[in-house]
This record gives sequence, C-alpha cells and structure tokens, in this order.
Amino acid sequence: MSKNIIVDRLKEGKFTLIAEIGVNYYDIATEKGISNMDAAKLMIKEAAEAGIHAVKFQTYKAGTLAAKASPAYWDRTEEPTGSQYELFQKFDSFGEKEYRELKEYSDSIGIEFLSTAFDFESADYLDPLMEVYKISSSDLSNLPFIEYQARKNKPILLSVGASNLDEIHRAVDCIHSVNDKKVTLLHCVLEYPTPLKDANLLKIESLKKEFPDCYIGYSDHTKPQPGFDVLKTAYNLGAVVIEKHFTLNKSLVGNDHYHAMDPEDARDILDGIALLDKIRGNGELKALETESAARANARRSIVTTCDIKAGTVITKEMLTFKRPGTGISPSDIDKVVGRKAAADISEDTILTQDMLD
Repeated sequence: MSKNIIVDRLKEGKFTLIAEIGVNYYDIATEKGISNMDAAKLMIKEAAEAGIHAVKFQTYKAGTLAAKASPAYWDRTEEPTGSQYELFQKFDSFGEKEYRELKEYSDSIGIEFLSTAFDFESADYLDPLMEVYKISSSDLSNLPFIEYQARKNKPILLSVGASNLDEIHRAVDCIHSVNDKKVTLLHCVLEYPTPLKDANLLKIESLKKEFPDCYIGYSDHTKPQPGFDVLKTAYNLGAVVIEKHFTLNKSLVGNDHYHAMDPEDARDILDGIALLDKIRGNGELKALETESAARANARRSIVTTCDIKAGTVITKEMLTFKRPGTGISPSDIDKVVGRKAAADISEDTILTQDMLD
C-alpha cells in the first residue's frame, strides 16, 4: 500500500533519508549482467534493507531535456561524457510502464517511491505514482514547469542549488500561488562532486530563518567521508531530510557513483543520526531525573562554622557552605541570618529548617 513516508516523518520531526538512485541502475545492470529493471529493483531492495526511507529516480528523455550542444558541467575526470544530451541519452529508456512497476515494487517492501520529472509528460504520468513531487535545482527558474507540478497539489521538495535568494522566493511564491501544501527546501551545491570547502552548510540555517514556514533539508553531492560529518552537521543545523545519491558500487566509473553512498554507508549514516538524536535530547531547560543523586549530593548546604547555643541569633560569620545539598540551600541564607537556634547546634552541622525558630 502506498504511504506518504516522507511527509509523515517530516510532520513528526523525524529524520528522513532519501536514496537518490537516479539512473545509477543502468551501470549496476551492466556490471551484474542483469536487466535494467532487475538492477533498479535490486537497488530499491538494498535501500530498504539498509533502513532508507525513500528512493528517488530521475525521469526524462534526452531530447526534451537538453539541446545536443549542451556542455558538460560535471567533473570530466570522473564522468568523461562531453555533453548533457549525450549523457542523458544513455539513461532514458524507462517510461510510465517501468516506473509504475518500480512504484508497485517499492510499495510491496515498504519504502516510498518518487522520481524527479524533467518534462510535462513525465510529470503527468508520475502523478498517480507519487505522494510528493521533487523538483530539481536545475528547474528552479523554470517557473512554468514548477507551477505545472505544483497544481497537482501535492507536497513539493525543491532543491535550491546554484540559486540566489530572490530566485528561491520566486519559486516558493510560485508554488504557494497554486498549492497549499508545506514546501521542503533542500540546500544543494551543484558541483559534482562538491568539495568540502564548498558545502556551505550554514546556508541551512539561513534558509530556516528566511523561510520559517518551510521544512529545510539538504541534497548532498560531497564524496562520502569517514564518519559522515557533512551529513551529521547538516542535520544538526536543521536539515530534517537528506537526499544523497545511491549506488551498490562506489568504484564504478561515470555518472553519480563516485559521490554516492552505498548500503553500508546508509546504515552508518542512520546509526550516526540516531546517536545524534540520543545525545541531542529534547532541549528542555530542567534538571534530569537521572541527575537527582548528583543534584542532592554535589550541591552545597548552609553549614555551621562553630557551636551555637539554643536561642542564639545566627550571623553570617557562624555559617559556611559545604556539600551535600540536603540541607538549607545557600540561596536561602538571607532567610537564616537573624533567626535563633531552636536548640544547641554543633559545629559542622548541616542546617535544616527544624533547627531554627
């Protein structure tokens, strides 16, 4: 059964990880000697078993996406293809029938399916297959196409790579003009791969302040690092959903394998986020129940510095402050000074209210 896992988790404030399979299944199919469909399903299965919450594909036809003269903008040492049209043509064989099959398979194993549409036709046939629309950074200024998808009145994830603030506002306003669902903005850097010095994760905080009515996330193109500090930092800065390219073999040449996570990486990321959730706590400004023993014994009480006879008026000079904190708190010293001893009090006694008149 279809479930809106992404939006449900966002509403509950739970971290959400999306595996951007994109078109990486073509290379996996070639490597393993299996069909493209079997490779795509294998990647969905591996993602689900790793605990990933959603898988995302890319739906396009080279002829409707890029002119034949469109230049490459990726690292040519990692992906040598010289033009966008030439690259996209390698990976555009799937259509409505295939995506419907992938959707049904995803539902059957409990992971959410979605795909970024890159043309009006695919935006239409993907509509019944998805609970949310994901719009690429590359289409952020394509307001007619944004509006067309927004009119489907589903929640929208919008990547904002390579954009200025005014462009983001225009895109968000365009969505809200025809769609009343809460928008999710994904910080993104359009460098493949993104050098760590360019990750600019503080932009996540800036987006939170500028767009308080949106969910904020992060679409990552950095190469996986030990410990995944980039993704954990993004989460700590407020990215409640993270999208990262996904592969079964990071050593494969070309396309989006070289900056992708694999299933083991995904497990490590989810474990790392779970640990962060544990140590971040709830932020409530109150003492923990587990601190009660330390609170009682490590704090100080008012303690006598000398023997005090019954009826004696107590002065500051007769008092000091020592552990444990089981007596009268030093913060109440003004309520002690000037009162009389109810009975004889020995030196080094922890004062309690019943010792005073």
